[in-house]
This record gives sequence, structure tokens and C-alpha cells, in this order.
Amino acid sequence: MAISEQTYERVALEDPEGKWELYCGQLRSKPIVTFEHGRIAWNLGFSVQQQLDLGQYEVRVDAGRTRRPGGRFYIPDVMVVPTDLIRRMLRERPRRLEVYDEPLPLIVEVWSPSTGEYDVDDKLPEYQQRGDLEIWRIHPYDRTVNVWRREPDGRYTETLYRGGIIRLTGLPNVSVNLDELFNLS
Repeated sequence: MAISEQTYERVALEDPEGKWELYCGQLRSKPIVTFEHGRIAWNLGFSVQQQLDLGQYEVRVDAGRTRRPGGRFYIPDVMVVPTDLIRRMLRERPRRLEVYDEPLPLIVEVWSPSTGEYDVDDKLPEYQQRGDLEIWRIHPYDRTVNVWRREPDGRYTETLYRGGIIRLTGLPNVSVNLDELFNLS
């Protein structure tokens, strides 16, 4: 039986440690992740935030949700949110679940044994349908990053990185040195 978005929000707020996501009206608890997974996400988020103007963007690590119509709420491992959206949400939805409907400049999922297929099969197409500008899947064990970038016509191009520096297309003057990121884990 599918649950409503209102029920989902109540469950997520009452049980924050459950890290609840909602897929097609069904609750899914985001599983506990490996040490490498958490460390990559945290270090990436910290690196990106250091390069951003806090007046324009905030990085969320394993916090906040994206929403797509039809009962789909996901908690990305890392996402960059324009502060205008945050301010509007605080005005329009005080004391409510942190949820973003609008496309975001960057969404990142870090592969782990417990979420690998789910991230690619379920979440990636949803992020693309939302219109998120840049979507990453980091594989901490293979030391690779798949990057999907939204083109002006709405299609996505995919690039595989095995090291070096990635310059983010949706965030001016922001880059990530993969060699440094992977050497921290």
C-alpha cells in the first residue's frame, strides 16, 4: 500500500536516524554506509563548500531531500543548493522537512555495496528527469567518477574520470582534484 507524501514527511521527521526515502509510495531506509563511503562524501562536500560563496550556495552532505512528483524523495550523499532556495524554503515551509523540487547544480551519490544498483537504476534517472545540472556517481573502491552533465537540449552526456581535476560546469570556479580526494580515503 502506497503512503502519501504527508505521511512520509511525518515519518521522516519523527525518525531522523532512519534516513527515510520514498520510492513510488514505498518507504526505504537509506542503509548504513561504509567508512570509505562516508569519508569520500564528507571530504568532497567540504572541498566544494570551501570554493563556494556561502551567500550563494550551501553544500548538504547526507541531509535534505530531492523530490520528484509521484512519491519520490531521495537523500543524495552530497548536493549543492542555492541559498535563495534555502531562504525561500525557510519562509514558506518553516519546521518542515528539507525538500527541494527545483533542479540543483550538483548531486552526488557515492557507490557502496548496499546501494550501488539502487543509486544507478532508480536514483540516476530520477535526478535526470528533475533536470539536475550535474550528477556524479563516485566509486570509492574503483577510484572512478561517472559524471552526467545536462546539455542545453535537456540530454545528458556521460564522462568517466579515473583521476585528475574535474571542473564543475554549473558552479563557476569550482573544481575537484580526484587524486587528492581518493588519497584521503
